[in-house]
Amino acid sequence: MTKIKGLSFYKRKKKINKSHVREVLSWITGMLIAVFIAVVLNIFMGTMTSVVGVSMEPTLYNGQHIFINTFLYLISAPKSGDVIVFLPNGNEHAHYYVKRVVAVPGDSVLIQNGVLYVNGQESPWVTEKLMDEGIAANEFTLGNTEFFCIGDNPDSSEDSRSANIGPVKEKDIIGKVWFRAPCEKQGMGFVK
Repeated sequence: MTKIKGLSFYKRKKKINKSHVREVLSWITGMLIAVFIAVVLNIFMGTMTSVVGVSMEPTLYNGQHIFINTFLYLISAPKSGDVIVFLPNGNEHAHYYVKRVVAVPGDSVLIQNGVLYVNGQESPWVTEKLMDEGIAANEFTLGNTEFFCIGDNPDSSEDSRSANIGPVKEKDIIGKVWFRAPCEKQGMGFVK
């Protein structure tokens, strides 16, 4: 007896090709790994911005791109010597300020005869003679969430000495500068 070929209303079982399944799974795995890496880098690297002005020379230069760790200060507080990024008085319409922390909460600050004194001792972070004493002409003590910040090029820096900026509040700090992109005057590297 011969089989008659014609229309068949029965569905054939489709065979799944194992190599196609492996390829799809490898694509999905690759995308998941890429998303994970992007999230981790965003958390630890935070954000990127550019330095505005010459107030941080020779550490950072005008226009140089920097990476900001926005995660670090969620689990710890800034320390003396850290280079931080903040918004002056929380003003979201201002550009980011980049300065070095020279005094932390509870420290007393005084600038006398061009020398910065923190808790009665000369600050190791400011080695140049300060021409402008600003609000630190009279000794004062920082509050629980206040940080005193000065640029590495203090005579060209608007910083915590200025009455319109004053001590930086912890809530206004964006993060710590941890890496600088290369520029004409300097190579890339970690910021100390």
